[in-house]
Amino acid sequence: MSVTLDLSRVAPAVDAPKPLINLSGLTRPQMVAALTESGVVEHGKAKMRATQIFRWVHHRGVTDFAQMSDVAKETRARLADHFTIARPEVVERQVSKDGTRKWLIRMAPGVEVETVYIPSVGRAGALCVSSQVGCTLNCSFCHTGTQALVRNLTAAEIVAQVQIAKDDLGEWPSDKEDRLLSNIVFMGMGEPLYNLGQVADAIEIISDNEGITISRRRITVSTSGVVPQLQALGDKTQAMLAISLHATNDALRDVLVPLNKKYPLDQLMAGIRAYPGLSNARRVTFEYVMLKGVNDSPDEARALVKLIKGIPAKVNLIPFNPWPGTDYQCSDWAAIEAFAAILNRAGYSSPIRTPRGRDILAACGQLKSESEKVRASAMRKLSMAAMAGVLDDDEDEAAA
Repeated sequence: MSVTLDLSRVAPAVDAPKPLINLSGLTRPQMVAALTESGVVEHGKAKMRATQIFRWVHHRGVTDFAQMSDVAKETRARLADHFTIARPEVVERQVSKDGTRKWLIRMAPGVEVETVYIPSVGRAGALCVSSQVGCTLNCSFCHTGTQALVRNLTAAEIVAQVQIAKDDLGEWPSDKEDRLLSNIVFMGMGEPLYNLGQVADAIEIISDNEGITISRRRITVSTSGVVPQLQALGDKTQAMLAISLHATNDALRDVLVPLNKKYPLDQLMAGIRAYPGLSNARRVTFEYVMLKGVNDSPDEARALVKLIKGIPAKVNLIPFNPWPGTDYQCSDWAAIEAFAAILNRAGYSSPIRTPRGRDILAACGQLKSESEKVRASAMRKLSMAAMAGVLDDDEDEAAA
């Protein structure tokens, strides 16, 4: 017996709708090009229209084209057909007793990051943002290094972290006096120099004087030492530089920061000395986590002074926060103070940073462990790097 299938009622295949372009992640020149290529705005008016939209999105903080009152209603409708300016989902928000705020942000299904705002850092307060979901560097003391890389963040997703913080802090419009958010630090998950294109675009957007208007001298990018990209970072962003150092010799740094095997200290220090714009007014910050019996001796402090001699710099000493499964311990407070004293006598500012937000598990090394307890997607969540103290008072005055 033969069977004939009647396919006359089967619906034809329909192509999936094209994703909307997120205008929040476009610099003004990129926005001009996108508006023109989409046909929404004629070429002669694209620059003017892009400036209008840019100010609405980044100066006023709007999330709906319908709110753009000086744009014709028909144009607003066409914009909504081609583009989006919506925020990603804030899954969770926590506020510490010390004022630290933490947001769990879902960028896409299975792609989540945590962003932390810490008050009284820099001029007013600093936001720690991420450039990747996960990390490939496997630094032995870092909890983030135990999480596999999921993907790079887009410029829109990086900027969204700033927008969400500004939403919560009531920081719109961006020229509001006495702003609480004055500094941005790329010290969250991931290695920014492995996503430099998107990081550079995000910095251009954040620093644009028609929008969020955070000075490039108040934006710091922290790297573990991707030496070939240091020059490009300085040229493209003019951002302040921070180096995740943690050791003064290759043998130890190979263990703590395995990237050192590819770019050893002699190459790293040469790259730092050549960083564009480096000066007493634009010092590099060396981040140095204090590990008991590992890198905290007076001899190590003297070796650090010798290593960075002649570089306009400060050293940010970070007490280690233990995490489940680590073999490291935090240095004794007396050892940290003795270490700092040697640096100070050599003329280097060396603030010791007390972790903030411990009660909401927002301190260095704490986020991943708590997230694993409460969410199945924990491997895609952010373990924050130590972020407080990237700019001290005298550096802030130079950046004013």
